[in-house]
Amino acid sequence: MVLCGLPGSGKSTLAKRLAGDFHALRLCPDEWMAQLGIDLWDEEARDRIESLFWGLAQELLRLGQSVILESGFWSRADRDEKRLGARALGVAVELRYLEIPTDDLVQRLEARNARGAQGGLAITRTDLEGWLPQFEAPDDDEIALFDPAADAPSN
Repeated sequence: MVLCGLPGSGKSTLAKRLAGDFHALRLCPDEWMAQLGIDLWDEEARDRIESLFWGLAQELLRLGQSVILESGFWSRADRDEKRLGARALGVAVELRYLEIPTDDLVQRLEARNARGAQGGLAITRTDLEGWLPQFEAPDDDEIALFDPAADAPSN
């Protein structure tokens, strides 16, 4: 499962719920970076961790384990890579896109900043607005390339 969205869209909240519902392993680079004492703005370290996560995810998928990748997946190319890679392993792959209006994202980020969440990393409206042009939101045609969202298995 690939979670796509900007900061503050609710990826972590959704991923935690889905991990429990689907008995899936959740891989979140922000949390790992914070735990390892790596600056969350260090893009080179983030790229390395995300690459390691993708390798681990592929191995887990081969073993029949469900995986949730919680990296934001801002680019179509990155989402295509994960979809095609999972399909090459013969597994279904879902895209969960969290589309939230900018003003709502800013409100969520301000609340998160006030709580000191994300390891104290404050994301401002200016940060968010600077990232908006980089974010390639999936359109309906792209979303249709992924498998439909599955219902949680009953226990």
